[in-house]
Amino acid sequence: MNKLQSLYIGLMSGTSLDGIDAVLAKIEPSGETSALEAVSAPFSPELRNALFELQCPGPNELHREKQAGNTLALAYAEVVSQLLKKANLNASDIAAIGAHGQTIRHQPHLGDMAYTHQTLNPALLAEKTGIDVIADFRSRDVAAGGHGAPLVPAFHAQQFSSPENLAILNIGGIANLTLLPKNGEVSGFDCGPGNMLMDAWIHEHQGNAFDENGTWALQGKVNEELLAKMLADSFFTKAPPKSTGRDDFHLAWLQEKIGKDNHHAEDVQATLLHLTAHSALEALVRHAPQTQKLIICGGGARNKALMNLLKVKGQHFFKEPLEITSSDAVGIDPQLVEGLAFAWLAWAHKEKRPANLPAVTGAKGPRILGACYPA
Repeated sequence: MNKLQSLYIGLMSGTSLDGIDAVLAKIEPSGETSALEAVSAPFSPELRNALFELQCPGPNELHREKQAGNTLALAYAEVVSQLLKKANLNASDIAAIGAHGQTIRHQPHLGDMAYTHQTLNPALLAEKTGIDVIADFRSRDVAAGGHGAPLVPAFHAQQFSSPENLAILNIGGIANLTLLPKNGEVSGFDCGPGNMLMDAWIHEHQGNAFDENGTWALQGKVNEELLAKMLADSFFTKAPPKSTGRDDFHLAWLQEKIGKDNHHAEDVQATLLHLTAHSALEALVRHAPQTQKLIICGGGARNKALMNLLKVKGQHFFKEPLEITSSDAVGIDPQLVEGLAFAWLAWAHKEKRPANLPAVTGAKGPRILGACYPA
């Protein structure tokens, strides 16, 4: 391999709390990034439960959070080992690991007291893998007055190019938009819940981690009154920069919207599917009505019912035809985009390049993101 090229590993475990995506990335001096190999692993039920319980305050919280961070680091290390074995590489071949950690609190609205916290023990991860670890990417942006999220638009701007007015919709637990106008500044923001509420609802009623292809949602009927109640949440009309997470959207939020009404569980699931599609497209047409092409990435791109719904609703939201496709169409597996992004963020840290976009996060200016834990 050309020595000017570098190998990085990106580790992502998102708001969906479903597992870990590890991506081996080749990064050129220009920052152009490509995936060479990937490994995914589900969370153990014990780790998933521990992380889920930490989303809300509870007894002995500090000890439980530190134990969960250690367990997550060990799970990350195991996935890195699998990835190196699959790629027939050694730890010494890797420049660094970019590790997101698991968000358990996100409070960017508190002025000088704002914070965001992703649990992880990056020192333990460096010790177990023998590779430099770059972690805690969001805190520096928050310290500069930003939301610390979303961070992927900087990578999207690097990776995706088009002669058209382009937008990227990343649908993980939370959905976020990156706006890439052909003549104008890159912008982006969280636009609402992605898979998170659908995953929580099906787990509550059927014990499944997610609604594969939206099959259960398709068995239900949209409740327009409930959808209107959900869309009336003040987050949706808030002007960017903005970010969100489980602090805002969770089962208790959903139950409050449902109230004492009796709904078939599958009807609620169908309504949540429409909430994800509607809120994303409504945000897109409000902030980038000139968009000609929308690329979907993240786990939501694998939900056939959601992809079809986005295409149907897109015809109603946009006067001109809106091309909607997954990132597969441009040669990037939708499931790997965020992992690649955190590999790229680790590269940017090593290269001492600012990697936030103040127009996206609201930070006072460009900042070098992350903290390094040498092997």
